[in-house]
Amino acid sequence: MVANALPTIKDEADLVTKGARGAGVAELIEAVLKDDVDAFHSSETHNSVEVGVDADGRPIVIRPHGGSALICGSSGGGKSTVATALLEQIVEGDYQVCVFDPEGDYAEFRSAVVFGDAKAAPQPAEFVKLLERPGDSFVINMLAVPFEDRPALLSDFISAIANLRAKIGRPHWVLMDEAHHLLPAQRDVSATASLESLPPVILVTVDPSTLAVDALRRVDDIFAVGDRGAEAIEDFARALSIPAPELPRAPLDKGEALFWRRSAGDRAQIMKSHAPAEKAERHIRKYAEGALGEDKSFYFRGPSNALNLRAQNLTIFMQMADGVDDDTWLHHLRANDYSRWVREAIKDDQLAVELEQIEGQPARDPQASRRSVREAIERKYTAPASAR
Repeated sequence: MVANALPTIKDEADLVTKGARGAGVAELIEAVLKDDVDAFHSSETHNSVEVGVDADGRPIVIRPHGGSALICGSSGGGKSTVATALLEQIVEGDYQVCVFDPEGDYAEFRSAVVFGDAKAAPQPAEFVKLLERPGDSFVINMLAVPFEDRPALLSDFISAIANLRAKIGRPHWVLMDEAHHLLPAQRDVSATASLESLPPVILVTVDPSTLAVDALRRVDDIFAVGDRGAEAIEDFARALSIPAPELPRAPLDKGEALFWRRSAGDRAQIMKSHAPAEKAERHIRKYAEGALGEDKSFYFRGPSNALNLRAQNLTIFMQMADGVDDDTWLHHLRANDYSRWVREAIKDDQLAVELEQIEGQPARDPQASRRSVREAIERKYTAPASAR
């Protein structure tokens, strides 16, 4: 906005020139030619999305024309909380976001239209037609897509989004949950080349080193949570062969994260993240009927490690539990493998405690323990009822 504009209009502008009238227009053109969207950085928080606040209460924001972001850290450390709160802020700011959801974590996100479910894979053609509606954001639920097919399906969606964005400039953001399922480190470099045609991407993963390096290179903002947040930032720097930032020594409290903006310097800081308005609910279908990744599946191997039976969800787990021999069942029961899997992969501490009690019973009758485990699962995860 030129300097002689009305004050009420200048208050809403991203940039106000020093010159008036034609001189101001020439000033703006020169700034855009020289710095592109960086010409508007003087208004850092205007039209931005607030993620949290720093130790002094100053807002920490991301912008629709900024770099990509990475939310990383240990399981259960708060990645979903940061991601959900950020999505809410994006939608509230009237921006459009597309969420790629490999494991159904956002199936109940009420602020977006969901494509796909535990039984039906999402279709790019159908999605693109609706993406033209500016008032809607979208979740691409890949729960029904086999683990090994997810990167290829992502490429199809990326091409469709890139074509649409070239015409209408939307969506403004893309979020990829469990990003290592979609952009694994071992993926061919050419497969990630189309990422350059996307808007800023928010990547969510436990370990940055499991992501494709091309995806990591686009990241400017890193939000690291949990007890291995500092380690996650160091892993990120190591993956890119760059120096790690100076990290705060104080441990993180609940609701806090480490924040490092690469373009702003070599020091990370502690950020207080905003809490999401929508309570993060456990998505039953994901664990009952979906296809958990190889790293989160349960494997019946037996006492001599002669088996390799994979259960990628609770329904299949219970079916296999009924079919494996007693020695295999009791081997894993004695090793507390069932409760460990539920705690670490299903992330259900309450159910894990119930299974620990069953595992700790002195009699350990194979049929009685099978029945007790099934009853404990079905009390909370009603979807497996079809397997009864």
